[in-house]
Amino acid sequence: MADIKYYDVILKPVITEKSMNAMAEKKYTFLVHPATKSQIKEAVEKMFEGTEVAKVNTMNNDGKVKRRGVTLGRTDKYKKAIVKLTEASKEIEIFEGL
Repeated sequence: MADIKYYDVILKPVITEKSMNAMAEKKYTFLVHPATKSQIKEAVEKMFEGTEVAKVNTMNNDGKVKRRGVTLGRTDKYKKAIVKLTEASKEIEIFEGL
């Protein structure tokens, strides 16, 4: 398997009403490359200075079945990570003001 750098692990943040409400508890949601929890933890701590990760929860989501005429297909599958920061940790700047 190819060597994955920390900046390749986190693809983009998830901006939904549920994820925004979880930010009050210092929980942030990201779409991530299929990586391990320890790789996700390392990537968050390196990308966002001053953050300390307490816990990482991940989930693999299959693509939805879509139909176009008679043909059936699937959308892409993806992996989502919910990262909980410690109490002493700084906030993640990209989410401020949302």
